[in-house]
Order: sequence, then structure tokens, then C-alpha cells
Amino acid sequence: MKTLLTLHELKNSINIIAGSLALALGVVLFFLSNSITTGGTPGIALLLHHLSGLSIGTLIILVNIPLLILGIKYIGKLFAFRTIISIILLSIFVDLLSIYFKIESITSNNLLASVFGGIFIGIGVGMILRGDSSVGGSTIIAKIISSKTEIKPGEVILFIDFLIILGSIYVFRDVDKALLSIISIYITSKCIDKMLSGVPTTKVVHISTIHANTLCSVITEQLGRQGTIITGTGLSHEKEKEIIFIIVELKKLRTLRDIIKKYDPDALMIVMEATEMLGRGH
Repeated sequence: MKTLLTLHELKNSINIIAGSLALALGVVLFFLSNSITTGGTPGIALLLHHLSGLSIGTLIILVNIPLLILGIKYIGKLFAFRTIISIILLSIFVDLLSIYFKIESITSNNLLASVFGGIFIGIGVGMILRGDSSVGGSTIIAKIISSKTEIKPGEVILFIDFLIILGSIYVFRDVDKALLSIISIYITSKCIDKMLSGVPTTKVVHISTIHANTLCSVITEQLGRQGTIITGTGLSHEKEKEIIFIIVELKKLRTLRDIIKKYDPDALMIVMEATEMLGRGH
């Protein structure tokens, strides 16, 4: 048991360190020199940096200290400890890269900077979240507000990011860059989703058929998959319908289509994304 806990914490530590570095690279390589901002604590720190001249690393810590003190009881002591580590690492990495190593933006194209910066930020935040941690800021505010109101955490984070975008218009005096920041935040959110749920390799398939038993037998034989038969009634209530629910790997989807065409050409097949799977070995 202790070995499992140690391995779990080792994985968390690796995710936190690698995620903090990726996040810092996104800030320094793409956002800092191009005067583009992003969401959350890094975005707030970028705006305050341009207003005050203080280092981004210092500002990340200054922004988060009062929030951590205020929100520690809402996020738990262990999660708070990991968050403090993440914030410190992020601050150190940002200042090391920008001040001591003097690394500058690798592109002056604002669109490219917002896209690839968003990717780096998304990967970084995603890894930190996978390490059972966070980078504080809007996450803590969202937890506090959602615990006392009916407002969802995602809505709070979205509102804070909206305020950051408005702030960037005032700081940079450039609406175009604010719009690019919106693109960056959107890309970041998508990257975080992919990091947490993984890239789907399977599809959810619903097959409406009058030959459900035959299709299930052939599918089990050729694809090695077990399906679920759902019995229902059509909207006109004229006859019962049977629907086969099955999860299929992408490489076997064509075979499933061929099976349906052969054994029931009149069947209706609906294919959907399987964004996340839990249970049965997943």
C-alpha cells in the first residue's frame, strides 16, 4: 500500500514539475514579448507585469497568497500543498527563463503566438491537474463561490477570464490582441480537456434494427465485442424497435459498417464520440 501511495505521489510530482515548466514556456516563448494574455493566474500576472514592471514569477505568488489563505478550507490541505508547490515552481521557471536566461518570444506573429501559447498553457495546466494540483487563482475563487452559491465553477472561471480579456484591452490598448487572447483561452481549454480525458480511440455506436439478435451474434463473432440490446417503441407506437448499443474501436468501425450492410441494410447506425470511458478496464 505504501509503495502504491509513493508511486502515485511520484507521478503527481512528475506531472506538476513538467506541467509547471510547460506553462512557463508558454508564457515566456509566446505571450510575454507579444503583449498577449491568457486566462487564470498567468494572465493576471502578465497584465500586472506590464503595469508594474515586477517580475511575472513574483506577481504569480503575490496574486495567489491571499487566495490560498482564503480558500484553503475549500480545496483541502493536501491539494493546497500541491498547489503551493505548483505556484512556486511556475514562478521560478518563468523568472529563470525570462530574467536569467533572457529567453525571448520565438515568433512575432501574434496569431501563431496565441495558438501555440494556448497549446503550451493547456498542456501545462492539464498536467498539473493530472497531478492532483492547480495553479490557484481563478480555480480557488471558483471553488469558494460555487460552495456558497448555485453558480458552477466553470461559469466563475469563464467570467474571470472575460475580465482578464477586458483588462488586456486597457493595458495593451489593442482590441485585436484581446481577440487573439480569446482564441488562446479557447485552445487552452480544449487542450486541458484532451489532457484530462485523453484522445478518444473508440466510438459509441447505436444501431436501430429489426434483426438485433442476428447482428449481435455476428458482431460478437467478428469484432469480439459484447453489445447491449435496448428495446423501445417508435414515436408512432406502431411497432417495437430494438437498438444495439456498442463501443467500437476506430480501426474496427469499417468492419461494423460492412456487417450492418450485409445483414440489415435498412438498419439505422449512429456513430458518436466516446470522450471518456470509465469501468471495465478503462
